[in-house]
Amino acid sequence: MPEVIETTVYKFEELSEKAKEEARTWYREGGFDYEWYEFVFEDFGRICECLGVRLKTSPVHLVGGGTRDEPRIHFTGFWSQGDGASFQALYSYRKGSPRAIRDYAPKDTMLHGIADGLQAIQRRNFYKLRADVSHRGNYYHEYCMAISVTRESLNYQDMTADAEDTVIEALRDLARWLYRRLENEYNALTSDEMVDETIVANAYTFTASGRRFG
Repeated sequence: MPEVIETTVYKFEELSEKAKEEARTWYREGGFDYEWYEFVFEDFGRICECLGVRLKTSPVHLVGGGTRDEPRIHFTGFWSQGDGASFQALYSYRKGSPRAIRDYAPKDTMLHGIADGLQAIQRRNFYKLRADVSHRGNYYHEYCMAISVTRESLNYQDMTADAEDTVIEALRDLARWLYRRLENEYNALTSDEMVDETIVANAYTFTASGRRFG
């Protein structure tokens, strides 16, 4: 004979504080199966444009057919020693990049410093420096970016002694900036306030202990 088992379920706001914490843990462990970082990537793409960094892309097949190009941006985080962010790109001088980045992100002094540093080293090399950024290894952080710096010159003039290191460090600083931005976004989305708001908005229900029901 079948049995009918009754279970009392609760809205989030009806739970005890201990049960609410259990509900938050459930959401944090399984509630991020979507591309929550999408807007950060879009923002990073616009910043790269301001700096003269052209992100490499890879085709991704869509469910309904066709493909779309996605930038080669990767990250892991946010709790292990090897976590970080990296990207693959081509870099060359963009005129007015310090002004462009200040117009786009007027309060971000780290980005201002990156733009100013690249502008200065380009000026000393007659704006002919180029860089190719690829990935190496099995991790994704700034030191997994293999960066090759060259100088375009019809008479084979060498770049200044500090050019290679300056460009490499600026591009790695850009990866560090991206990682911090991703971490800040993740921390905001997983804060108690935001998690509570999302759970309530989706009308999830729970048992008295805070276990997800249904």
